[in-house]
Amino acid sequence: MPNNKPKKILIAPLDWGLGHTTRCIPLIGCIISLGHVPVFAGNDFQRSFIKETFGGIETIHIEGYNIRYSAWNRLGQAGIFSQLPRLVKVIKYEYQWLVDVCKKHSIDGIISDNRYGLYHVTIPSVILTHQLNVQTGLGRVPNQIVQKLHYRLLNRFSATWVVDSLEYPGLGGELSHSEILPRNSQYIGLLSRFHLDKQISNQSNGPLVILISGPEPQRSNLSAILWKQVLTIDAKVIFIEGSDKAIAPKDLPVNITWYSHLSGTKLEEIIKSASLVISRSGYSTIMDLVALNKNAILIPTPGQTEQLYLAKHLMQSGFFYSTSQSGFNLEKALETSKKYSPNILNLNGLYAKHERVIEQWVNSL
Repeated sequence: MPNNKPKKILIAPLDWGLGHTTRCIPLIGCIISLGHVPVFAGNDFQRSFIKETFGGIETIHIEGYNIRYSAWNRLGQAGIFSQLPRLVKVIKYEYQWLVDVCKKHSIDGIISDNRYGLYHVTIPSVILTHQLNVQTGLGRVPNQIVQKLHYRLLNRFSATWVVDSLEYPGLGGELSHSEILPRNSQYIGLLSRFHLDKQISNQSNGPLVILISGPEPQRSNLSAILWKQVLTIDAKVIFIEGSDKAIAPKDLPVNITWYSHLSGTKLEEIIKSASLVISRSGYSTIMDLVALNKNAILIPTPGQTEQLYLAKHLMQSGFFYSTSQSGFNLEKALETSKKYSPNILNLNGLYAKHERVIEQWVNSL
């Protein structure tokens, strides 16, 4: 006879910025709608964010990877690679942490968003990723070497869920499409924390919304650059720092509304009202912008090769204007961005695909 008892599903995203956490929101919502029980694992900020969204959801603390990007673009890659030995230790710690948690909480299934130590020998565990062709920034041969190492980590899991469309280029281009796939891999479409509305469009009289995110120190660096320049314009601006530790500026101009961070319905309403968004080129942010058909200026995090690739790929495709953090010029960016539009992307049908995938997977547990 079938077992109708609700399944307990552990969901644990990476802590590099907030993007991995936000794209888990539709997964959690789907699990709840199916009558099962999500258990969220993350650091203090991630847990607080998810509790704001889902109220009484059970959460568990797990230490983050705590990656920091170099303050200088040319040292970005070197800074990441220098932290690899510590990351290996974190992955080993994660694995033992998971074994203990699964026993204590009677976990039935595991969804890891880019946390490579959260696989289990006997409990079905899947890993989410949108990076099959990892961009090292060092050329083709290093990319191929890293891909082999990456696939070894992915293949420890029961399955790999690729966040994009099966058809190339999708949203991620070469980043999420490869001639060789991990074993038991499946494309699950796109994920957004927001509710899709085909009527949403760019509001010509709406505010300029600045949405900052990502790891330090580059989050603070970008904030300082943008804040200095928005003070010179008269347009209505909504400035969202993306950090609960950010301190409100003194003498706030009347045309600028400032928030340390926002989530849920309030953030969704603000982005929907925007005439233009300025943000990082993180994959989760881009999925949100496409879901809401919002034009944007993308500023990739220096040294983060994935964001650099995505920004270049989407700009060359005519979807979003992108410019570097170094030498950023707001006036020029606002004018040039008018030539680009995400509305020519026809990907909205992909935002519900994950629901079928999750239902089939949970039913198999």
